[in-house]
Formats: sequence, structure tokens, C-alpha cells
Amino acid sequence: MSNNEIDARGPRFGAAITTLVLAAVFLSPGTSLATGLLLVQATAFGLGAIVGLQAQPYGIAFAKLVRPRLAPPSKFEPSQPPRFAQAVGFGFTLVALLGLAVGSSAVTAVAVAFALAAAFLNAGFGFCLGCEVYLLIRRL
Repeated sequence: MSNNEIDARGPRFGAAITTLVLAAVFLSPGTSLATGLLLVQATAFGLGAIVGLQAQPYGIAFAKLVRPRLAPPSKFEPSQPPRFAQAVGFGFTLVALLGLAVGSSAVTAVAVAFALAAAFLNAGFGFCLGCEVYLLIRRL
């Protein structure tokens, strides 16, 4: 494993937490709980995208609490695609927060729904939509 590679199970764990957080946001629109959780998720995405995956809170939880209890990783992946996916998630959560700020529940709901769908695909099926977009952009 190089410094540029990560345990492939980590992003999927993070996506599972993200799915739960965004589902709670989506199911409690207009509440202070939803706003707080959306801020937490935006911060998590922002740290992962801007600082790096080593600063992403769900990744830290995986590394400290989950990974030591698992068998050694058998699959590694480059860190750039998941980091790009964090940036995409950060963009969607910023749009959702902007929707809240201007009073547009429709914008908030759509942005959260897109981020939730992508997180669910990764958590449930191991399909990282943001990672695939990153790879497609690289090929172009």
C-alpha cells in the first residue's frame, strides 16, 4: 500500500454513516435537527474534500474503531476518487444549506436526495458514483 492508497472498506463505512445522517435530514425537513445534521455532514464532506480523507471524521472512526477489529485489508484503492466524491457531496450539502438559507425547501430536498442516493449506492452496493465520475473525467 502506498501513501496514496486507502483501505477500500473505509469509504463504504463512511457512506453508511452518511446515508443514515442524510436520511434523517431528508425525513425531518425544516427542523433544527435536520439543519444541525446537514451542517455536520457538510463539515464531514468538506474536511474529506479540502483537507484530505485522513481528516474526514467517518474515516477517522473507521481507522480507530472499526478497522482494528477487522481482518487486514485485502483491497486498496487510490484516494483521489473518494476524495473527489467527498467534494461532490460537499457541493450538494452546500446547495442544500443554501436552500435552507433562502427558504427553498424544494432545493434543499433535491440536493439532499441526490447526496443520499449516491451515499446509499456506495454503502449498499459498493458503487461510488462520485468515484466513477472522477474516473470518467480522468479518461476524458
